[in-house]
Amino acid sequence: MQLAMIDVSIIVPALIAGLLVLATHVPLGMVVLKRGIIFIDLAIAQIAGACVIFASILIDEPDNYSIQLIATGCAILGAVFLRWTERNWPDIQEAIIGVAFVVSACIGILLLANNPQGSEHLKDLLAGQILWVSYGQIISTLILYTAILIIWFGYKKSQTGIGFYLLFAITITSSVQLAGVYLVFSSLILPALAVHRLKAASRKLLLAYLCGILGYVAGLIISSLADLPSSPAIVLSLTASAVLFWWLISLITGGK
Repeated sequence: MQLAMIDVSIIVPALIAGLLVLATHVPLGMVVLKRGIIFIDLAIAQIAGACVIFASILIDEPDNYSIQLIATGCAILGAVFLRWTERNWPDIQEAIIGVAFVVSACIGILLLANNPQGSEHLKDLLAGQILWVSYGQIISTLILYTAILIIWFGYKKSQTGIGFYLLFAITITSSVQLAGVYLVFSSLILPALAVHRLKAASRKLLLAYLCGILGYVAGLIISSLADLPSSPAIVLSLTASAVLFWWLISLITGGK
């Protein structure tokens, strides 16, 4: 294996896409971890995915903007529903999120049961196609995520209540189109989990970003050198990076 084997024209756009995902998912993940609603992104992603599959069946050859609009609309409806359940049944919110995920996933599988490309559609939804992301997707995502981050850090109330759920739904839907469900979940939870013991918010955020960046860079390099699927390689690299950061932080803080 040699570094010359790495195709920069493929790796660079994929890395940029990964960094964009991290830009929004790291701060979102910290709130998700704090609130104990760990699987909310999986539920919202699956709700959006099931709606996209249904729309693809109803509409002949829908364009990317139609798909994105439908997915975002469904994700927002799902987010509004989950916010309603949080207010009315907070003690069973995590269970409701799990049920929403399973039900929407099963609906998607049933809708694709008679589709010859059904398994490929499911694979794309779960594992994504980050290696084949286009610069057009990157630019549109950059514009969207810039707006989301401005709202997130500039308007603190957006981090609570319905504002959190709406921003979360829009972000997750866009990210799934870029990276797939597995990477979206890993990018959301693993960096936040790695720095969970830290108290200082600014240091926590910075180290979480560094943890995520290390995971993406290592995963993309390993997948290129070993000719392995990129998404699983990045997920495992993110996991290793999170374990490393957790261990180093434990040493620094004395395990507290």
